[in-house]
Amino acid sequence: MVSIRKTSDIYFFTATNLKSIKLLEDDEHKNIVIDSLQFLSDNKRVKVLGFVIMPNHIHLIWKILAPHKNEDFQRDFLKYTAQQIKFSLIKKTLFY
Repeated sequence: MVSIRKTSDIYFFTATNLKSIKLLEDDEHKNIVIDSLQFLSDNKRVKVLGFVIMPNHIHLIWKILAPHKNEDFQRDFLKYTAQQIKFSLIKKTLFY
């Protein structure tokens, strides 16, 4: 589930894992989220004003920087982080 509230150009964004599975308890998965936000910030796509990572969801306060659009940014962020977490889960399944 995704929730968005907009105040001027600043967005409050929440994304919840399907069935509230606690995928973000794992530090490696938290780091995937943090690294992704850092990359996007370093590349001037977003200004992250705050974030909280909970076991089954994340809250973000961000400002999308022009010429990027919130919808595109949000899609790319969620797709990338989901793929990286999926790869991590597959790797752990193969080696444990």
